[in-house]
Amino acid sequence: METSRPVVVKRMPSRVDQQAAREFLREVQPFLKSDRPQLVFDLSQVKQLDSTGVDVLLHCMTEAVRRDGDLKLAALSPESAIILEITRTARLFEIFETSTDAARSFTSFLPNFVRNQITRRPPTDEERIAA
Repeated sequence: METSRPVVVKRMPSRVDQQAAREFLREVQPFLKSDRPQLVFDLSQVKQLDSTGVDVLLHCMTEAVRRDGDLKLAALSPESAIILEITRTARLFEIFETSTDAARSFTSFLPNFVRNQITRRPPTDEERIAA
């Protein structure tokens, strides 16, 4: 019988530049090394997100998936949402309005792939043109 694993919610700093990104990565590394990590990064306080910050998000996602876990993003600030859209990395993450919603999504029965197929909306004209 499998017991539920904890969901770790981590708030990202207001500036996610090279120095802050390295420090953030050091803080979350123990969680990433666990078996089947379930992580939520809260981006509500992020005012500046540079390429290093985006790289850290992608690295954390890769590490979580490599260990049969997942990383979800929550409460994106307008600034972080813009950067993730411009870099086209937003589509790689499940993004939620709140950290609570993201944490609760880990308890859903359906695997992410199936849940995404069910809830996926058709692309808008803008999204089709951009692709």
